[in-house]
Amino acid sequence: MCSFTITPQKIPPRAEKCFDCPRMCGAVRSSAAGFCRESDKMRVAKIMVHRWEEPCISGANGSGAVFFLGCNLRCVYCQNKKISRGGNGTVYEPESLAREILKLQESGVHNINLVTPTHFASQILKMAEHLQGRLRIPVVWNTSGYEREETVAKISPFCKIFLTDVKYFSPEMSSRYSSCPDYFENAIKALCKMVSVTGAPKFDKNGIMTSGVVVRHLVLPRGYRDSIKILEEISSKIGTENIVLSLMSQYTPEFLDEGFPELNRRVTTFEYNKVVRAAMELGFGGYVQDMSSADSSYTPDF
Repeated sequence: MCSFTITPQKIPPRAEKCFDCPRMCGAVRSSAAGFCRESDKMRVAKIMVHRWEEPCISGANGSGAVFFLGCNLRCVYCQNKKISRGGNGTVYEPESLAREILKLQESGVHNINLVTPTHFASQILKMAEHLQGRLRIPVVWNTSGYEREETVAKISPFCKIFLTDVKYFSPEMSSRYSSCPDYFENAIKALCKMVSVTGAPKFDKNGIMTSGVVVRHLVLPRGYRDSIKILEEISSKIGTENIVLSLMSQYTPEFLDEGFPELNRRVTTFEYNKVVRAAMELGFGGYVQDMSSADSSYTPDF
């Protein structure tokens, strides 16, 4: 049984300005959307059994995924842009989304997987109140990595697994490709906090993660030097034994916005293997992808 305690008085009231993500845009989302393009109403694009996460997350029974609309980044190559930039979805109140999550649990999934949840952190904590004593499986916070330490701490009683990207080291790259020059400085602080609240990864007898941190990194065209720098920084500041690393080769330019010709190709085997070798030399454990993963068929249909 997974247990957690949410303290209601620590949840900001609905009319309060939003500072849940490092944008700190201060939007009063009950009356106007924030940078994330969302109001204070949770909008969900899809609720599904997701079988294409890392093996320790999806396992044999799948992960119970809730795909939220909106995002606090502006990635020019986003494969989920149909939902990250708005689109159609269903509005859920905290209690009604809690009911859907309990249905997912009853389907036999290994965990509840909240995908791009950061901008709804306060609303998700309200939802968590309706799940206390009823949720038997862990919750995964599946994030872009652009988080505040304070938000990580706030949701950590509810979420025992963090599935987080670390996208860039270079502020030039994060600014150009995600409109976020301060990405790495926030991502590494948030990652340190995630590890501090979960401890080293833990797994059940079937190899399914029960708590801990999985760090995803997508290798970009011409980006392997930046990728290696990220691995070096994580190794130095956090330690390779404290996370599971997932190196991804699945970048595909078919989702790319216009105006970024340097990204208009797939990652080469040379580029990807340079990063894989660096990860092995640093002592990381985890997952690597086959180069055939660079295919849009792995993207859920929204």
